Amino acid sequence: MGSLSNSEPFAKFATTAIHTGSHRDLEGYGAVIAPITISSTYVQSAPGEFQYEYSRLDNPSRKALEETLAALENGKYAATFGSGLAAVSQITQLVKAGDEVICASDCYGGTNDFFRNRAVNNGLKVTLVDCTDVDKVAAALTENTRLVWLESPANPTIKITDIKAVSDLVHAYNKDILVAVDNTFMSSYFQRPLDLGADISHQSLTKYMNGHCDVVMGAAVVNDEKLYEKLFYLQRANGAVPSPIDCFLVSRGLKTLHLRMREHMTNGLIVAKFLESHPCVEKVLHPGLPSHPQYELVKKQARGTSGMLCFYVKGGLQEAKSFLKNLKLIVLAVSLGGPESLVAHPATMTHKHTPKENRLAVGITDNLIRLSVGLETVEDLTADLDQALRTAVAV
Repeated sequence: MGSLSNSEPFAKFATTAIHTGSHRDLEGYGAVIAPITISSTYVQSAPGEFQYEYSRLDNPSRKALEETLAALENGKYAATFGSGLAAVSQITQLVKAGDEVICASDCYGGTNDFFRNRAVNNGLKVTLVDCTDVDKVAAALTENTRLVWLESPANPTIKITDIKAVSDLVHAYNKDILVAVDNTFMSSYFQRPLDLGADISHQSLTKYMNGHCDVVMGAAVVNDEKLYEKLFYLQRANGAVPSPIDCFLVSRGLKTLHLRMREHMTNGLIVAKFLESHPCVEKVLHPGLPSHPQYELVKKQARGTSGMLCFYVKGGLQEAKSFLKNLKLIVLAVSLGGPESLVAHPATMTHKHTPKENRLAVGITDNLIRLSVGLETVEDLTADLDQALRTAVAV
């Protein structure tokens, strides 16, 4: 792959997104779009004889979505959950008390908080590691390690982990250690962790996969049948399942994922280049910029980039807050991946519960801004950024 801007998508991606899992109503009214099945329970032909029993256990709308997700990740099985963090929680239950978990030190604040404060309470030993350095991962592995949690690109600093190198290293050390990758920032359109050697591809479907800021949901995609059976059991036993209506909305969103992601990528690169040359900006991190320290790695393991970037405003907390206050079009809010551009201040928003020393260690300073570039007319976005920056920062 030469440059990220003209990379080839995965074969038949759009066709798969539109048709796989689309269980059309051929026996009823012939509806092109499968009905949303909101029933909580189902008729049994005889005691214990049924296709579906109870919607916590399984549901046609959920099943259809999971079929699509598995295909888009080039996996065999998918399980969906009530949120991205619910999926993290269920994946963590694949290991037991006394086991050790390596978690990327630079990851989403909610994930960081979960591993530091919840997983340890369940008897797991959690070690935060800079997983962009393969040698540090190697040094952290022990005979009790059972899960390695990666996030690439990292939220919010856009650091890139070599998924194949880490997966190969971990599995060579112990084939029973699970490697899970949070693929949220890339989406299935640009990156497939399972193809790179990971055991589990995790996503917050809330973000790009749904793409419309109107659903909260998470997913895990795997190839191993026994691993899926464990996830399927956890899904049913713990009950952190999504609603049929939300499953329908994500299924609908996936049909335009390829179109949306191409536009997110185009707008994101234009905005990143604009900010990189702006006198009020100290530094920009976007994986599609040649200035990104892992630009060559991104070209090797991804088919493109999303609309996610971060940048450092010149100055400190005061300048960052002034910049955010003066934006007129771009929306100040958590989350990402929707049609509207969203901006966040990680230190006081998404990572406010992460200890300050941990934030600073990975580069989350008071002047760091996270930007999810949306689908608006890009000239309107750069104009809004320009006026807000010039108002906030003296140059």
